[in-house]
Amino acid sequence: MKVFILTRKRLAVIGAALAVVLCLGIFGVSNSETAVAANASQRSIPIYCVDTDEKKVSISFDAAWGNEQTQSLLDTLEKYNVKSTFFLVGDWVRNYPDDVKNIAKAGHDVGNHSNTHPYMTKLDENGIKSEIETCNSEIEKLTGKKPTLFRPPYGDYDNNVVDTIRGLGMYCVQWDVDSLDWKGLSAEEMCSRIKNNIKSGSIVLMHNGGENTPKALPLIIESIRDLGYEIVPISELLPKGDYTTDHTGMMIPSERSSDSSSPKTGSDKEKEKTRQTAAEMETASSENDSETMLSSDSDSDADMISSSPKSRSTTSKTTSSSSGETSTSPGLKGELENLINGNRKKK
Repeated sequence: MKVFILTRKRLAVIGAALAVVLCLGIFGVSNSETAVAANASQRSIPIYCVDTDEKKVSISFDAAWGNEQTQSLLDTLEKYNVKSTFFLVGDWVRNYPDDVKNIAKAGHDVGNHSNTHPYMTKLDENGIKSEIETCNSEIEKLTGKKPTLFRPPYGDYDNNVVDTIRGLGMYCVQWDVDSLDWKGLSAEEMCSRIKNNIKSGSIVLMHNGGENTPKALPLIIESIRDLGYEIVPISELLPKGDYTTDHTGMMIPSERSSDSSSPKTGSDKEKEKTRQTAAEMETASSENDSETMLSSDSDSDADMISSSPKSRSTTSKTTSSSSGETSTSPGLKGELENLINGNRKKK
């Protein structure tokens, strides 16, 4: 039987080895926590507007409750030969099937606005899918076409909502110009508001049940055209293929995103300066077809969230030290390893 004598040298080696193991464990946990924190900070942003040099914009209508003014809106759109986008709730589709058919027949986009108009962030992934797929099915029965555009009720979203929508091969679409028609603004006030905030690639939010929306629509169309913009449905405004959305919700085609490192011109800087970020926080009652516009997080999380309608890629982050060097091998760990190696050489 061998007897091991614990000399002072051996105790030092064992102590150093234990310190290394403990150190590695601590740094392992630290790196794991850093990875989790980095992953949590990555945010999936819906589309609020489009980065484009073309003077094109979209007008959209949310339909969740009544239909009394729908035909009037369709008549005005036809008069001006404008194609728009209507986001419909499943309950609305079931209550007003003829209106759904008329919207589609007139050549407008028919988008999905959920099945029962819930707060989507309160649902799990299966609940989100059920809301979307049920409404899609109802719309497809009447129009023969499955929607590819989705707008969350109340503008309410989180990563789970946006990622689930993308996983279903759909675009999650918000807006960057709110007409505030649901607040009872006059036709002139709505027109002025839109005229002052619209830009190339903008998406305007309106409702089929706004008190003064039918009266405002002709003024809005004329003022937008006077500014030199073409009005197109959202399906034509969105670029095809892969894209990213920045922290403001601007949809950037992949080819334009690759040029982001080039110097900005004065025009580019002015665009960036005047860009309207997430729409304002607003609260309204459901009696007048309200939508609560939740902030799309106005913090400076400028990470680009890579995505395509049918696939989603994950963005990874690297944690760096204050000196700018990537933290991979702590100095203490290296010193302990050197100590162990030195003791081994002396033996």
